[in-house]
Amino acid sequence: MVSTMNTTPIDLYQPDELAALLHFYAESGVEWLLEDEPQDRFAEFRAQQAARAAIRESQAPTRQERPARNSVQRAEPAARPSSQPVAIPDEQAVAQARLAAEGAGSLEALEEAIKAFSGCNLKNSARNSVFSAGTTACRLMIVGSAPSADDDREGAPFSGPAGALLDRMLAAIQLSRDDVLLTSSIPWRPPGDRAPSPAETDICRPFIERAIALVNPPVLLIMGNLAARMLFGGNRPIHALRGEWRDLDLGGAKPVPAIATFHPQDLIAAPLSKRMAWQDLQKLSERLAKAMN
Repeated sequence: MVSTMNTTPIDLYQPDELAALLHFYAESGVEWLLEDEPQDRFAEFRAQQAARAAIRESQAPTRQERPARNSVQRAEPAARPSSQPVAIPDEQAVAQARLAAEGAGSLEALEEAIKAFSGCNLKNSARNSVFSAGTTACRLMIVGSAPSADDDREGAPFSGPAGALLDRMLAAIQLSRDDVLLTSSIPWRPPGDRAPSPAETDICRPFIERAIALVNPPVLLIMGNLAARMLFGGNRPIHALRGEWRDLDLGGAKPVPAIATFHPQDLIAAPLSKRMAWQDLQKLSERLAKAMN
């Protein structure tokens, strides 16, 4: 496309037309129009730079002045020892977590071990350790994902709106919180609700695996992508892991039948997944009925 330039002499413009043209130039970023004589703007810019440099040089202290100036400055205070926990290499932290988990002979002792554990950096930013709530003499053990802000504030898994939705899901299959043990696969809320790193997941895995082995529930319900990947292994999404029964052998008296489904928070964000979650709950209800007979 060939464009043409308007070459109408400036003195032929009406005042309102001239004002509109100048306004257009201003909005387009034009800072000046053509002048009578050519101006070397590059030379002007270099001269401005030289002038600024000369001013800075004249204001800077001389070499002889600098020691005298420094000599009257106060000595910097000695650095205080940091109060932050010393970082532990990931492999060592996993070994410590495994040792602490295996040393717990009950769910209560395991929870105390988690509260005393300092090998995971997630604990540094969390308000509370979020691990379990409910009864160990349960018909159903539920493992959730990392704690939410509500969980972290209350110190209990499945708090807030996600917990309210879970209550309705349990009621739909004739259960309540009195019948279940609620646990969290990660004991501490990640900052900003980010996903835990692979190293953080590896450090936390011994605790939830030990909890399942200690409780040895009749049936296990795993809710959410993170928890399903931690216990089933692999990197498949929850859509591929849900709705299928698997036997988990984590060192308990016998393998635990487990099924995965969406976390209530997932269903709040994507209500269309509720149909699939309901199918999973029906399978869970049927398995629970068989376990009670």
